[in-house]
Amino acid sequence: MRTPLVLAVALLAAVAGSGLQAQASTEAAAPARCRTTQLKASLGRLDSGAGQRYVPLVFTNTSAKTCWVYGFVGLVMIDAKGDVLRTRTRRANVVPHRVTLRPGRAARSTLHWTVMPVGDEGTCPPAARLMIIPPDEVAHLEIPFTATVCDDGRIDATPFR
Repeated sequence: MRTPLVLAVALLAAVAGSGLQAQASTEAAAPARCRTTQLKASLGRLDSGAGQRYVPLVFTNTSAKTCWVYGFVGLVMIDAKGDVLRTRTRRANVVPHRVTLRPGRAARSTLHWTVMPVGDEGTCPPAARLMIIPPDEVAHLEIPFTATVCDDGRIDATPFR
């Protein structure tokens, strides 16, 4: 009589254990946040009009693993001499969402700035490059960025989508 009970307990333990193993391997296989080294940054087609500029900032997953981005970028403009320009990145008042990127896939954020001097601003310094810090990262990417950004270096950014 004890043998069937021992077998039943062993069978339940085996089934429960395999379920926990399956759950653990599923959690282990979940994609991680994209690291800077997994991403390539580029700018899409510039849209301009009435002193305003809009351009998509594109992050492409260059790794062999699926990863995700969430939130807003950090930006720093650099002039042709390599000096840092005042850059004020303003986040759009939009709730960010996690964007999962399979290898080779891309997420986009829209950047917006004005080329018209604001207030006492006499001239607006031209940028030559843009340092881009992905969300929740400290390492940066750098791309060409030939733009004149006024309003004391203000660039509006949307969350990635």
